[in-house]
Amino acid sequence: MGLLVWQDMPAIWYPDEDTLTTRPAFRRELKALIDAHYNSPSIIAWVPFNENWGAFDVQAITAWVKAYDPSRLVNGNSGFNNNPPYQQAYGDPKNGDFVDTHIYVGPYKASEPDGKRAASLGEFGGVGLFVPGHMWPVENNAYAYEPTSATLTDRYVLLLTQVEQLLRYRGLSVAIYTQTTDVEHEVNGLLTYDRAVEKLELARLRAVNQAVLEASKQVATKGE
Repeated sequence: MGLLVWQDMPAIWYPDEDTLTTRPAFRRELKALIDAHYNSPSIIAWVPFNENWGAFDVQAITAWVKAYDPSRLVNGNSGFNNNPPYQQAYGDPKNGDFVDTHIYVGPYKASEPDGKRAASLGEFGGVGLFVPGHMWPVENNAYAYEPTSATLTDRYVLLLTQVEQLLRYRGLSVAIYTQTTDVEHEVNGLLTYDRAVEKLELARLRAVNQAVLEASKQVATKGE
């Protein structure tokens, strides 16, 4: 059935790259990104900034993206509660379509809707499992760890059950688990980096995912 994609804009990463020359280039390249992918059916949202990395003029850029492509959702600063150490956080731009926080391991204290924007838990989870022979050859890490596939699955089921509680009783609309696969040094994927090993018990993963989806349908029907 395909994927629903939130398309991020690559960040201005380091403080010495944030210059009067770089900011106009960022704006031009953000426009070019949207122009290049305007007819991509999988893209449902644009994300100008993530966790305040390289952020500037967040509210104005969020508004510009929303006006430039009103057909899609906009998440102006995903994980606005986090920020790099080299700059003060811009925080919640208070516009766009999401109130979006990132919480590891989570999902406690996730966002709540504000009347105009949906509550989003843009990143949570990050629980790792070491699989020798299937890891990137560096020191690997995660936000938390489990020793076996069974205990990792137990942890995942618990987290998703908590997500179900948040969507039923706190108005949560979005929850994005970190992450589908291991990525270089991060061993918190559902699959290993080489995609050779399924790290969770898939039948249980599917069952709890389906339970959350069914709960979301019940909440939506009740809301109508």
